[in-house]
Amino acid sequence: MRKLLVEKLKLKKAGPGGCLAWCLLVVGYLALAGAAQAAPAPKPVPPAAAAEFRPRPLPPDRITPLPTRRLDAERLRELASQRDFRYVEPSARTDAWEAFWARIWRWLGNLFDTPTGRVTWKYGVYAVALAVLVYAVLKLMQVDVTGAFGRAGRRGQLEYDTAGENIHEVDFRTRIAEAEAAGNFRLATRLGYLEVLKHLTDGGFIQWQPDKTNHAYLTELAAGPLRDAFRAATREFEYVWYGDLRLNAALYQQARASQRAVSSLLAGRPAPVSAAIPQSA
Repeated sequence: MRKLLVEKLKLKKAGPGGCLAWCLLVVGYLALAGAAQAAPAPKPVPPAAAAEFRPRPLPPDRITPLPTRRLDAERLRELASQRDFRYVEPSARTDAWEAFWARIWRWLGNLFDTPTGRVTWKYGVYAVALAVLVYAVLKLMQVDVTGAFGRAGRRGQLEYDTAGENIHEVDFRTRIAEAEAAGNFRLATRLGYLEVLKHLTDGGFIQWQPDKTNHAYLTELAAGPLRDAFRAATREFEYVWYGDLRLNAALYQQARASQRAVSSLLAGRPAPVSAAIPQSA
């Protein structure tokens, strides 16, 4: 409307012809406004019709032949011979021992790869660890646990006549002489070892008890010549007594020399040189 007023002022200044032109301008403006209001709104395009106008992919070209590309056979053989292109590693050769352990581990894996097996494995590890801990504590306390498995321990007293006899009440010189006269060198060796334990106890080097093992006494001795001599006498005594070694007079003298070496060190005299008893005698 503001534009029409501006045009009206211009046409008035132009005279009668300008008024006529202004009237025609107003009539044309009103006609255009009425036509714009009477025109219907455009209808929305349905989805089905809109889908028809979407671009569709072109079908593959089946008419134009494509050239087939082939690799060089010589180049393929060259690449196949290289280690980097071997995707399947050759299986390593295993001997019979490795195959045996492989079957063992496979069997154990199948055994414990079940709910029951996993529970057994879990608590079995705890049980083994507890048993090892208890055994270590008993060994530190010097408790003989071999009797619990049906085997009597090697006691420090080693009764040869009657049970419960005290080594401090035995006349070893007389008993050893009687065993030697009877040719019972095995019993004489045992009596001589008991006499060594008595001398060590009298000297305050060990504390004798009926339920102690021979090696428990060895741990009570300080490192030095006395301990080395007692270790040799203990080893030879155990070969004779627990190994059921049959002694002749020569082997018996070797065992007695080891025992006398301990007694000589206790008395402050030089220890005599003795040869060890062979295990296979």
